[in-house]
Amino acid sequence: MLFRYVHTNIIAKDARLLIDFYKKVLHCKSISESRDLSGEWLDQLTSLNGAHIRGEHLLLPGYEDAHPTLEIFSYDEMKQSVSAEINRPGIAHIAFEVDDVETTLAEILKAGGSTVGELVTAEYPNNRTAVFIYAQDPEGNIIELQSWMQTPER
Repeated sequence: MLFRYVHTNIIAKDARLLIDFYKKVLHCKSISESRDLSGEWLDQLTSLNGAHIRGEHLLLPGYEDAHPTLEIFSYDEMKQSVSAEINRPGIAHIAFEVDDVETTLAEILKAGGSTVGELVTAEYPNNRTAVFIYAQDPEGNIIELQSWMQTPER
């Protein structure tokens, strides 16, 4: 029986801009899976008349070329956006583990992103420490950055 996680989808105001952001700043990779989709089947799937979407699947960092991917699409007709909030019901954020949270955050800010909260360090059991921050991509989608390290026993 096949059962596996395949992708997460972000609907972007400007798919090309967001695709470039995730490739440059968060090390996602193109895998030649661009999409330009329309037709009766898409209308049936989405319950929209005349649906037309364009975008690309990006390989998430740390995975082989098969999957999972981050799918970034734009529809020709878009609803007004609702601002992302960390405690809004639904998918709250996507997370990336990085070597250096502060350096990656600086890259996000330089590329047009922003922060949600403050940079924090948290102690975990088994002498592990994590550094976290919530940031936003240029369209306001929330990204968690995290870095884990083993701390010396006291």
